[in-house]
Amino acid sequence: MASSRSVEMSDEARDEFLGNGGTGVVSFNAVEANGPPYSRPVSYGYDATDATFFFRLAFAPESEKHDVVGSSAPVTFVVHSHADEGWQSVIASGRLEKVTEAAIDSDVVQAIRRVHIPLVDVFERHPRELEFEFYRLVTDSVSARKEAQTED
Repeated sequence: MASSRSVEMSDEARDEFLGNGGTGVVSFNAVEANGPPYSRPVSYGYDATDATFFFRLAFAPESEKHDVVGSSAPVTFVVHSHADEGWQSVIASGRLEKVTEAAIDSDVVQAIRRVHIPLVDVFERHPRELEFEFYRLVTDSVSARKEAQTED
């Protein structure tokens, strides 16, 4: 009988899984004490050269996201998939750092050129009504795991 267990992915396997971008879920600490985390699906860009995640976040005028994102609170970002070979997931924790024109150095410019942040329209309004800002995740930890089949 086959069963499954979790094993750590190599850096190369992690980078292949993440590609140069895709979608995942970012979660911020609770806005209210004892409240649920503020979690949102997002598209991301990934630069394997520096193992760095980039995000293009959209803000509606009435959005509470600005307060949450600007708080410098710890965040967790999750990417996962399930295929015939089993499941895979990457969990990265750290803090978001806004990428402003003044803060862009040549390393960041090169990294942004290597990533692809998918344009995903999940809004009920025209993109011209939204404000977009770039962020990178300054990671404290990254965990990459996958399912491994075992024979019992």
